Amino acid sequence: MNYRKLGPTGFAVSELGYGAWGISGKQWIGASDKESLAALHRAIDGGVNFIDTALAYGDGKSEKLVGKVAGETEAGVYIATKVPPKNRIWPARPAIGIDEVFPYDYIIRSTEESLRNLGLETIDLQQLHVWNPAWLDHDDWRRAFADLKSSGKVRAVGISINDHQPDTALGIIETGLIDTVQVIYNIFDQTPEAQLFPACLRHGVGVLARVPFDEGSLTGRIGESTTFPEGDFRNSYFRGDRKKQVAERTAAIARDLGLEDLTGLPAAALRFCLTHPAVTTVIPGMRSVASVEANLRATDQGPLPPETIQILGRHAWDRNFYA
Repeated sequence: MNYRKLGPTGFAVSELGYGAWGISGKQWIGASDKESLAALHRAIDGGVNFIDTALAYGDGKSEKLVGKVAGETEAGVYIATKVPPKNRIWPARPAIGIDEVFPYDYIIRSTEESLRNLGLETIDLQQLHVWNPAWLDHDDWRRAFADLKSSGKVRAVGISINDHQPDTALGIIETGLIDTVQVIYNIFDQTPEAQLFPACLRHGVGVLARVPFDEGSLTGRIGESTTFPEGDFRNSYFRGDRKKQVAERTAAIARDLGLEDLTGLPAAALRFCLTHPAVTTVIPGMRSVASVEANLRATDQGPLPPETIQILGRHAWDRNFYA
């Protein structure tokens, strides 16, 4: 496992992180707690030392599972979580003020609830789960972040950028008041490369690359006949003819890369993310030991060669399946 410095924090975090939304038992259906705990332990045993969860993931369940594993391991693990929007609206709406989403007292209370769920005295990285650039000059988030750090409840702070809107974080990066950004970045959504990543490199801000598999598209296992359990959010994400669109796009990637089939696509997807110098860690969801082991093998292969990156650059796809 290779490790990279997470912005100005001084944390040396594993290139492969653990995204803990999928183990919450809500929206992603099918993983048992036993399987989730085994996957977390296997990831840590494999050198993963960065776990990203959120208070909203299963209404605290994900945090509790992460905290249980962190308490059982002797390895040092960095834990990141997020303050959910008070109005529970994802993504942030442009016309809604910060007083309805992240008032000062609410940020503090949410952080304290996360600390209880995790069984910790300090959170390594606290993030706002949505962001609106109209809030940039408001005092609530600034004061809350400063007070959480000065009190020792939080070591570092950041934001999770709205889906497919990387440029909305450019202003807050320039303030120097955050340590990290979390952003969708994958073969299909390459938009952070244009402005966000250069800004992060200039200002020394760490980058958590989320959704590297596009919610499953880039695993190569989504076809026209693929079904998901009732209640799973992917029924909405891949509604209509979207599965057909995905199958056509992933087949085209495999052809251009000279892959015999789609089994090599997930490794290429992870390595694509880690090839960009702005990316600190990539945080796929890993709900099984088998997924953890496959992702460990993929990241061990290192960055992709420039000619492969050039090929994949042609497969950027401008669309929003969350809408």
